[in-house]
Amino acid sequence: MRRISLAILAAAGMLFCGTASAGTKLTVHVRSYDVTGRTGAELIEAMDGLGPRHGHATRAIAETGYTVHWNLDVKRDNGICRLRQATGTIDLTYTFPRLTSPSGPVLRKRWDRFIAGVRQHEHTHGRIAKQMMRATETALAGLERQDNWFCTGLRWDARHRIDTIYADYEARQNAFDAREHRDGGHVEKLVNALMGKN
Repeated sequence: MRRISLAILAAAGMLFCGTASAGTKLTVHVRSYDVTGRTGAELIEAMDGLGPRHGHATRAIAETGYTVHWNLDVKRDNGICRLRQATGTIDLTYTFPRLTSPSGPVLRKRWDRFIAGVRQHEHTHGRIAKQMMRATETALAGLERQDNWFCTGLRWDARHRIDTIYADYEARQNAFDAREHRDGGHVEKLVNALMGKN
């Protein structure tokens, strides 16, 4: 599951937007919530009650949240506005369940396989987000145009490119989730294995 914040904010000669890239600052946070249970089914029930909210009525097992920003340094010279530098940031937050109850070796082994699969899923969401930032940096590189004193057109071009790439990568995130969460997919297999069904 994902939680995304895409901010676009214009201010005095600079543009702050959503997304970033290979040359950007990356911050990663890992949060956890505690679950207890004597069986795989009890652990699934605990995650269903305590996991990160997904919509109003449901909860997810885990979550990848990120906020992304661009700081675009724009300069006008002889009627031409140029993007001199693009500095991006991404703040990634992963939320995972943490087993806190004593467990026998069989349940512990199932849990370790389960949580490794959950982490792999969420880290793929993080990789897609970082790919989005690199694609945005490439799209913004060398941006220039003849423009007014406030570089309004250049700013619009930058926003349009950012929005276009964001929409493309959001579709990739959704397609990945659809594959993983389909009937018989990776997530169902992880849950079934934890419950001892396969």
